[in-house]
Amino acid sequence: MRFLSLFLRAWFVLWIFIRAGLVHAWRRLRAGRLTREQAQRLRADALTEALERLGATFIKFGQILSTRPDLIGPVYVESLKTLQDAVAPEPFSHIESVLEAELPEEARARLLEIEREPIAAASVAQVHAATLDDGTKLAIKVLRPHARSQIVRDLSLMRAGVRVLEWIPSLRLLSLRGAVDRFGDALELQLDFETEARNNLRFAESFKRLEGVEVPKLVPELCTPRVLTMHFVDGARATEPEEVGGDRTTLAKRGFEAIIHMVFRDGFVHADMHPGNILLCEDGRLVFLDLGLVAEIEDELKRPWIETFLALAQQDGRRAAELFYGYAPEVHTPDYERFAQDVVDYFASFTGKPLGEMETSAVVAGMMNVLRRHRVMVDPVFTVVHISLLVAEGLGKQLDPSLDLISMMAPFLVEVLALAPPGKPPNRETPKPPARSLAA
Repeated sequence: MRFLSLFLRAWFVLWIFIRAGLVHAWRRLRAGRLTREQAQRLRADALTEALERLGATFIKFGQILSTRPDLIGPVYVESLKTLQDAVAPEPFSHIESVLEAELPEEARARLLEIEREPIAAASVAQVHAATLDDGTKLAIKVLRPHARSQIVRDLSLMRAGVRVLEWIPSLRLLSLRGAVDRFGDALELQLDFETEARNNLRFAESFKRLEGVEVPKLVPELCTPRVLTMHFVDGARATEPEEVGGDRTTLAKRGFEAIIHMVFRDGFVHADMHPGNILLCEDGRLVFLDLGLVAEIEDELKRPWIETFLALAQQDGRRAAELFYGYAPEVHTPDYERFAQDVVDYFASFTGKPLGEMETSAVVAGMMNVLRRHRVMVDPVFTVVHISLLVAEGLGKQLDPSLDLISMMAPFLVEVLALAPPGKPPNRETPKPPARSLAA
């Protein structure tokens, strides 16, 4: 039965991609003469539509792929960012069956009321509001009953698919097999709410040093591998900044401070960072949600990453090139000097521009373009850091347009660099430039 299900799903996936190819070809024919970027946009939109049709696992893959500008171009990133967890809610009877299987009877008795309609429904889980016997309002996150089997099935197909795609030389350089393996590991973590509970407790401890930054408080006796119960937080999601009350400037600064604290001081980073996972409260609190996926920066890598971002903030192209090249997991560029010169030239393009007029998102995105063009890969942790800083900047600009992230970040980087442990040596030495012969 499992083989038949896998076989039918494989044919469905194949048909969706064939259909996407045909639709793309028809649109391309109708469009006539296009620029290179317009042609890329058509291909990116066809890919995005195909992933959306294939459902939860492929949607999540597209979302994660959109955070890897070092692997795909900006046009693909922008298109894949539009993917949403457009998943129909699980019938409440299925949710009740999970709660009955996971929670002891005495624990379930404490839940006086559970709302049948979910307040959020995603590919892996959905969240229902509930009331505890002492009147506390709760949010209960419940794993979808068939989430694990569906994800295992689709991951098997993805792994088989990338083995075929890697026969194409240009795609082999993208390390698709490694990307799918990392994606599978990430989904596995999101299927285990005990991991998310541990992450929650660690973030709660870390954020004690920051005023007004929190995570939801857990109800331990109502938490299991498939059920996560926490206190309900009333606030506006950062996707709706116009709904935010209170001191917007304070919220903007707290969001920035929380993210750079995670990235550069603690080395324990929320790896599913987007505005929908941040709540902004009228009393000035900022609350991070959905903590199942994290990235941990090893102590020996903290100094290299801090130095890398300091080089970016200081527009030091030569140093940035050395760090990216030296610590890259893989390098396929045949000419280091040309790569380094392109980085220097890139930074020269905005030399003298006031920091307040620059955006971290633009600086890092441009750097990613140079890295991708020269086939210098970056550690996946760097992309998590990149996304976190983009969210910090985007949130800050919406709440307080005068916020200057680069100016705020540079002195902080100098401070944490002084406290960072010794870094590990680079993965490779930077090639020395060829010696110039003297004229006779």
